[in-house]
Amino acid sequence: MSSGNKLTKWILIALVAGIVFGYVLNRFSSDTAVWVEYFSLITTMFLRLIKMIIAPLVFATLTVGIAKMGDVNTVGRIGFKAFVWFVGASLVSLTLGLILVNLFQPGIDTGIELPDAAATSGLATHSLSLKEFITHLIPTSIADGMAKNEILQIVVFSVFFGVACAGVGERATVLVDALEGLSYVMLKFTMLVMWFAPVAVFAAVSAALAKSGLSVLVTYGTFMLEFFFAIGLLWLLLFVAAWAVLRNRAWRLFRSVREPTMLAFATASSEAAYPKTLAQLEKFGCSNRVASFVLPLGYSFNLDGSMMYCTFATMFIAQAYGIELSLGTQITMLLVLMVTSKGMAGVPRASLVVIAATLVQFNIPEAGLLLLLGIDHFLDMARSATNVIGNSVATAVVSKWEGQLREENALNPELQQAMDPSVPHKDA
Repeated sequence: MSSGNKLTKWILIALVAGIVFGYVLNRFSSDTAVWVEYFSLITTMFLRLIKMIIAPLVFATLTVGIAKMGDVNTVGRIGFKAFVWFVGASLVSLTLGLILVNLFQPGIDTGIELPDAAATSGLATHSLSLKEFITHLIPTSIADGMAKNEILQIVVFSVFFGVACAGVGERATVLVDALEGLSYVMLKFTMLVMWFAPVAVFAAVSAALAKSGLSVLVTYGTFMLEFFFAIGLLWLLLFVAAWAVLRNRAWRLFRSVREPTMLAFATASSEAAYPKTLAQLEKFGCSNRVASFVLPLGYSFNLDGSMMYCTFATMFIAQAYGIELSLGTQITMLLVLMVTSKGMAGVPRASLVVIAATLVQFNIPEAGLLLLLGIDHFLDMARSATNVIGNSVATAVVSKWEGQLREENALNPELQQAMDPSVPHKDA
């Protein structure tokens, strides 16, 4: 069994064990808060290890990819294709969420006591203007952007840096080679950190169940089932879209990214899966140049699961408070979410912040968010996994459109050895 399959098996075991252990703690332990604190510490350690990898990995891979493209026109062409896909996928996600929430109407007769409409959620609802977005987009210091793991700012700097390297030509060869070496080192680093993933998964799931218990899942069972059904339908549409471009390789793509998808689901963090997703996409056959450019852009602009949740949650709250929204208002809301969500990359609990801002704009009680905070972790698991799937499909499709999708057995041997220590080095 390969190391990747072993890790997948252990993540699954940790997921099941975490559910059982968390339930037992919730039911029988008198020190649940202490257990949750310790488990949260383990999860925090893992996520910080991942965050430690992201900035140098994004900078190295993206700079090298752009430098090797050779000209600005290629960068612009790939960027345009990526954004066409992002906009289309976002519209599909938002529209599907809006259609299904109107069909299911999960907010009607929930039997749950509604928070006082005058209460506040405690979430910031500003920083959604074009001015704030542009200010956030361009870093005043790349060191500050890297220190804060602002992926969008790192992407902007890396694009300019890579284009500059390409413009310098041979005089930048040593620098580009050094950055390529750094990218391989960071991928190796990622594989080492990934072996801590099962422990982090066990801790994250145990903490969530120990804190909330199964009772909250029963109370919100209908809403969660309907949202998970919507997510499943979105996965099906993403697969159909992948099949339309990749044909039979769509099956292999979904199999290739099952491990980072599972990791994102279990930790409720698509960011935690970024390094592994990049590695698996290159292993699948996506061009390093395309993958290292499209994937970080996708993490900023193509969060399909979060998009669906925005419309689903906003309409759920409106329904719970008995607020009727006309079709025109709902379409306007969809377009507002389409724009505002693009400016929230890197913001903690970004989906909730976007929803809070949207509620205020449409005179829906912001307090309605309090209905969802208790189950947000479990909903975040589904939308995080979906974000990984959506960005993986986008990267593979753009690679195909660019004619840079290799067969899996044509993988760069150094990259393959970096991702899987069981593969002999070419000099061995």
